This record gives sequence, C-alpha cells and structure tokens, in this order.
Amino acid sequence: MTGLAVLAAGIFGLTYLVLGLGGLPPLRLGAASVLLVTRRVRPGRVHALVDWSLLAMFAGLFVVVEGVERSGVAAWLLHGLEGVLSGPYGFVALVTVLSNLVSNVPAVMLLERAADAAAEPERTRLALAMASTLAGNLTLVGSVANLIVVSQAGDRARVGFWEYARVGAPITLLTLAWGVWWLRG
Repeated sequence: MTGLAVLAAGIFGLTYLVLGLGGLPPLRLGAASVLLVTRRVRPGRVHALVDWSLLAMFAGLFVVVEGVERSGVAAWLLHGLEGVLSGPYGFVALVTVLSNLVSNVPAVMLLERAADAAAEPERTRLALAMASTLAGNLTLVGSVANLIVVSQAGDRARVGFWEYARVGAPITLLTLAWGVWWLRG
C-alpha cells in the first residue's frame, strides 16, 4: 500500500513538473524517504545498489565547478573566449571540449551564464543543450552515464577509453555537425 501511495505522489509530482508548475522536490524527496523507512524495503538493500565511487566522483565534479565559479576562473576564461563564443561553431566546439574534460553536466553549469548573456540567448541555450548532450558520446568521460554503463557491465564487456572513442568520435562529430546545421536553419 505504501508503494502505491509513493507511486501516486511521484506521478503527481512529475505531472506538476511537466505542466511547468515547478518540480516539487520536497514531494519527490519525501517519496524516496518513505520508501527507505518502510519495512517492506530494507535500506541496506537499496544502499547496496548504489555505486558509491561514481556518486562520489559526480559530487566531486559539482564541488570543483563551484570552486571554479567562485574563484573567478570561469568568468576569466569566458571573457577570454568571447570571440569563440560569438558564433555557433566555436561555442559548440567549446561545449564539446569542456564536456569531455569535466563531463557534460558540469560543463552546462559552467556555460549556462555565457548562454544567457549571448546575443541570441534562446538559440545559444539550445546549442548548449544539443552540444552537451551529443558531446557526451565522444569519450567515456563525456557523460557520467557512460561511466555508469561501463561500470555496470563489469567483466561482461570491457570497454576502454580508446575503444569507446573509436566509435564515439565519428558519431559525435557527425551528430554535432548536423545539430549546428539544424540550429542555424
């Protein structure tokens, strides 16, 4: 019965989010908490499913991004790259490189202010969304999702950095080129 109530609350919260009324984070967090404290699902079973090293790495990325922003390094770099950021090709290239240095989610966090300050903010935000999503396919570290999949595969399928890049690079470059063409149209 508790599971059904939590499912209903989750669907309500998601519907509320889709309708553009907000995300109701406390409702979702509350639903997850209820599931953890019920007797039907032992917290130990849930905790055993968490990949703690990936979670720590992802949390660390957010700490590093916050440090880069607070130190002024991000603003300094963005100011120095203003010429690159003025056109879609340079901006997409920057997003691609940054996504594969720090992963795509932290890259978006670093570049969202630059997108908002661009001459065409809506188009630049679309380019940021498109490029960060597609650039995550270039290398294993381009997206934490890639790391999760490879980690979950374990010994069943060994995928190294270069094996992944051999397939990911051409696909990423083609889809990014198509995406830039589409956004310019």
